[in-house]
Order: sequence, then C-alpha cells, then structure tokens
Amino acid sequence: MKVGVLSDTHMPANSHSLPCGLVDNLKGVNLIVHAGDFTEEFVIDELERIAPVECVAGNMDSCAIRKKYPEKKILSLGDFKIGLVHGYGAPDNLIKYAKEAFQGEPLDCIIYGHSHIPSIEYIDSVMYLCPGSPTDKVFAPYNSFVMLEINEQIIPQIIRL
Repeated sequence: MKVGVLSDTHMPANSHSLPCGLVDNLKGVNLIVHAGDFTEEFVIDELERIAPVECVAGNMDSCAIRKKYPEKKILSLGDFKIGLVHGYGAPDNLIKYAKEAFQGEPLDCIIYGHSHIPSIEYIDSVMYLCPGSPTDKVFAPYNSFVMLEINEQIIPQIIRL
C-alpha cells in the first residue's frame, strides 16, 4: 500500500492550487492522509480527485471544517494502527502533545503536523512522523510531504518539493 502524507497546505493563503510536484508524486497512491490546516475544504476535494482522503482538522482550519472533521483519529492501514492529529503550540512540544493525544492507544505510528518541519523519529518503538508542508516553508528549509510504503512494515520517505 502506498500512502501520501501531508499537512499544513494552508490554501488559499499560501497557494491557490496544489503544487504540481505534489500532485505528480501522489498519482497512484492508495490513500492520502492530511494532518490538518488545509484551511478550506476545496483542498480535500482536489486531493480526492487523486485518491481517497483521511484527514483531521487543524488549528487554522475554518469553523465548518472543524465541525466536519475530528481533531484526531486512528487509521487501520494493513496490519498497523496509525494515529492522526494536527497539534498545536511550540514545535518542540509536538511529539509530547501527539503522544498525550493517543495515550493508552497501542499505535505503530503517529502522524502530526503544525510545525511545517519534516521529521521522522522513533520513540519506544512508535514512529512519530511530521510531513512538513508542501506549500509553506516558514519554519522549514524546504517544502515537503511524506510517502509511506506499508507492507510488512511502515517505510517512510520524506519527499522534497
């Protein structure tokens, strides 16, 4: 299974359309996961033209989006349980926040956003993954998203745009 993971598209403030490099890379994925701050729902509509989408609301999303989508969710992908949350506050506290959001849940991976800084870390055998942002590098050196290959294991790859 191939899964495209992104967050913090902040559209239309940062871009009026998804970057061509992102769209090209997402063609052929089985699923797209968005960790919030898409800002307007047309982003989800654009992504759903490529593949099915699972998402959560972020702190910058409109009230309508926050009413429609949860703040966190757990996905079952293959044999793995993956937590999805946006996050809030200072970037150095995001993994702590993500861990607390799913306390007591036996997860293999937690995907979070908010910082715009791409990161893959392993803590106590749980993968913590932030895909960065494909449209905004305010705190990051480059725009990015993550491609996951899920088979017998979860193999993440940060893709620079």
